[in-house]
Amino acid sequence: MTARESADSGVLPMRKRGSALSAGLAVAPPLDDAGKKTVTEALQEIHGHIDPVTINGVLAATRDGLVLCALTRGIENESVAAMAAAAAGLAAQFIARAKVGDPRVVFFEGDSGQVGVFSVDADTLLVVFSKPNTTMGMFNVAAKQALALLQEAIAGQR
Repeated sequence: MTARESADSGVLPMRKRGSALSAGLAVAPPLDDAGKKTVTEALQEIHGHIDPVTINGVLAATRDGLVLCALTRGIENESVAAMAAAAAGLAAQFIARAKVGDPRVVFFEGDSGQVGVFSVDADTLLVVFSKPNTTMGMFNVAAKQALALLQEAIAGQR
C-alpha cells in the first residue's frame, strides 16, 4: 500500500523492515484487517469525546509529514502535516541540546488560538487545534485527553 493509499483509506502506514525511515525504530508486524480501527474512526471517536468548546480540529500525520486523517475546517491539511513533522523534528533537536529529556509536545500560541503537535508513537503525530479564546491550560488538558485516546486506539490495533 502506498503512502497516498494509506492516507486515503485512513489506515496507519506500516514501515518495512530495513527502510531508511525505520532505522532505529521498532517496527510493528503487519496486522490483518479484521477488526482494525482506522485512524479516521479513531479521530471521529476522539472528536466526539473531547471538549467541543475547546478543540477546533484534529489531524493525524506521519513523521514524514503525510496526512493520515484530518477533522478540520479551513486548514491546509497537507501543509500543516508537513510543518508538524518539521516542528517535531526541530523540537527533538532543541530538547536534546537543552538536555531536558525526550520531547513530548510542541505548542504554538497565536492571537486567536493554539496548535499542539504531539508524538503519538514512533511513526505518528497528532496535531490539535484550539478554538479562539481558549486558555492554554484548558487547551492543554483537552489536547492531552485527545492524545491519550488516540494512543489507546492505536495500541488496540497492534
